[in-house]
Parts: sequence; C-alpha cells; structure tokens
Amino acid sequence: MRDEPAVALSSGSHPARDNQGMRILVVEDELKMASLLRRGLVEEGHAVDVARTGDDALALAPGAEYDAIVLDLMLPGVDGIEVCGRLREVGVWAPVLMLTARDAVEDRVAGLDAGADDYLPKPFSFAELLARLRALVRRGMPERPALLEVGDLRLDPATRQAWRGETEVALSAKEFALLETFMRRPGHVLSRVELLEHAWDYAYESRSNVVDVYVRYLREKIDRPFGRASLETVRGAGYRLRRETT
Repeated sequence: MRDEPAVALSSGSHPARDNQGMRILVVEDELKMASLLRRGLVEEGHAVDVARTGDDALALAPGAEYDAIVLDLMLPGVDGIEVCGRLREVGVWAPVLMLTARDAVEDRVAGLDAGADDYLPKPFSFAELLARLRALVRRGMPERPALLEVGDLRLDPATRQAWRGETEVALSAKEFALLETFMRRPGHVLSRVELLEHAWDYAYESRSNVVDVYVRYLREKIDRPFGRASLETVRGAGYRLRRETT
C-alpha cells in the first residue's frame, strides 16, 4: 500500500472559505507524503508544521494552538494511536484526522477510541482531506474536561483545587503540578525525568531527588489520611497513579 500514490492533489479543490488561515500539524514519516500534504495545505492558505515521528508530534503539539492535526497511523516507534491517546491525556484537544493505509475495522475503532475525530484511508484525494478538515474545524474543538477524575480523586486545573471524595486537599503549587501530571496519565509508569519535565523545568538535574520528595509529600496528603495507596513506586522505572483509587 505504501508504494501506491497515497494522495492525489486535485486542481478542483477550493480554499476553505469558512476556515481560511488554519494552523495544521501534519504527522507523517514518509518524506514524499509529508511534502505533498504540506505543499497542498500551504497553497490552500494554511500554516503547516510537519512532524516526522510520534515523539516529534508529542513535543510540538502541546506547545502550539493547532486548529487540526493530520496524523498517520503507521509511524515508526510511537504509532499514531498512541500519539493520539497521549495528546488527549496531556490536554491537546485539536481535532485529529487519522490517516491509515490499513482499512481494517479494528484499526479505525482503535484510532477513534484513542481520541481521533475522523479517519481517512490511503490512497485518498486531497480534496476529500480538505473537506474532512473543514468539517472537523466547523464542528469546533472538543472542550477540555473541566475536572480530572481518577476514582474518587478529583482535580480542577482552572481553580487549582483537589479533592479526595468530598474532602478538599490543600496542595502547594508543585504538589498540584505533580498530581496533575499523574492524573493526566493514570495507570502509566512515569519516570523521574518525565515528572521533572512536566512539573518542574529543564534546569533541574535528572539525578535530583526532588521528585521522590514531592511524591512523599503527595502521599501524605492524598493517600495516607484516607487509608489509600494510589501512588505506587515501580522499582527501577518511576511512579504510577493507579487507575482505581477507591
């Protein structure tokens, strides 16, 4: 399938009159395909960034306000399904149009379950891709959830408040940032380096024990007073917030 022309640029397409000037992230590892998509979208009046790997997409997307993301399913390393799921977990809610050379129902379902808004099997016409992007952007960006919830643990990013059940838990700014990082990826093992990057900044030494100290602070506030053990140490890997905390 990858040897076939995956996209046909058509002179019959027209700029999105109601969505001119969109900023779009194209995540595609094939250089020729990425170049075709970028050229076509730029000619239609859109600003386009290109990521060649899933890791590049995960680095780019949270730092910019994209109107839409065109995401290939079959990426090397971190595939499109995992990229989509992880973007949703960190609060990136731009509409995602997933491209797939595999038209199996399971692949489409997996992509939609991971948070994709639509899919387009290869090969496809550029006019259809534009139409689908216009439809997604007209639909509007999904609202970011007001509350993060893991079991009976709740956190409100807007008001900077956290609760265990009905009991509000007072947290410092760093404790809150660390808990928010855990709650955006429940069930995932997060390394100390990942936690430093999300809750602190790059100035901290990766060998610093600041993460361990603050995990201990969090346990004293969200777990021990309630007879819980939701923050788990994964020896040699990092820490994990259990999905079920009740």
